[in-house]
Amino acid sequence: MVFRKIVFTVCKNRISIIGKGSHLVQEKLSVGIVGCGGISHFHIEAYQAFQDRFIVDSVCDVDAQKAQDVAQKYHVPFHSTEFEELCHRADLDVIDICTPPSQHFTQIKQALDAGKHVICEKPMVGSLREIDELMSIEKLSGKRIMPILQYRFYPGIQKLKLLVDAGIPGQLYLSTVEVAWRRGADYYATPWRGKWATELGGTLLSHAIHALDLMCLIAGPIKNVFARTTTLVNPIEVEDCAAVTFSMADGSLATLSVTLGSNPEITRHRFCFKHLTAESNTRPYTNAGDPWTFTADAPEVDRTIADTLTQFVPNHTGFEEQFRLFYGALKSGIELPVTMRDARHVTQIITAMYYSARVGQAVDLPLSKDHPMYNGWAPQI
Repeated sequence: MVFRKIVFTVCKNRISIIGKGSHLVQEKLSVGIVGCGGISHFHIEAYQAFQDRFIVDSVCDVDAQKAQDVAQKYHVPFHSTEFEELCHRADLDVIDICTPPSQHFTQIKQALDAGKHVICEKPMVGSLREIDELMSIEKLSGKRIMPILQYRFYPGIQKLKLLVDAGIPGQLYLSTVEVAWRRGADYYATPWRGKWATELGGTLLSHAIHALDLMCLIAGPIKNVFARTTTLVNPIEVEDCAAVTFSMADGSLATLSVTLGSNPEITRHRFCFKHLTAESNTRPYTNAGDPWTFTADAPEVDRTIADTLTQFVPNHTGFEEQFRLFYGALKSGIELPVTMRDARHVTQIITAMYYSARVGQAVDLPLSKDHPMYNGWAPQI
């Protein structure tokens, strides 16, 4: 029997297994989190689910106590109150931005200039112009920007996408989306919320954006938008109720209703196709997960649905799956699981909805660079 000598070498972010005729390297990505509010906890926990691929090395917040508390809770070795300090860290590969929306554009640019990959929470920025500028900077930087759209990676919506890609549902007739949540004075006590200058928008931007993205993931591109918005629930600058209708590029119709005055809270997607109707559960924050109901119009379609879904291989969910795919994309050089094109698509729809609500008219897509809201939808107040 011949024994091969295997040498294990360990450094901070790399484990190498070296043997005769083989050289396997598993390299970790070092991540710095900026902004230690509630959403950052979900990010950190998702990274720490893959300790062979990521190390959360740093956290940063303008509130020193908050940064220290998060660092202690998750055993993160370094914390700071200075964003620039993270940018100057030579050992950081990725900066993950979880700060208030008005800070995203500047921080993304700074991180790219510092040679870091960037992951950024929604909403990314406040205009199509800013999206286009970031896309140009990304191309020149040699680094990647990944917007967060984690609900795409839940099993319920993924199963429907599998059926759609297989051509089983047939023609789409109608898509309906409800986002009925509840937000009150305690939520808006956070100073940056509810203001155009700092939140960049209201419930369409901050709460319905994921549900809208999922609708488009299934129904495809939007041709025309008509939106009505109002502020009824809270004494804030931005909208907290909206009703929107869409004409889709495939000829189907769609509706989106949003309120922050619902009790109980629900989120629901319903898609009516020629051969089946698909309906989500109504959990407000995880309705993209199981169970979804697929009701066919004939027994043979039921059998086809069941046979097709046996091909579905469940993986990780939400943030975990998006980050897992991000790691794989960086290492293999393929397209990111969510791209700046995806962010631009959603931002264009947001722009069209705000413009439609402002002028009281339907708006055709795509929008040109000379559109009145290309530079932003916030009113001049």
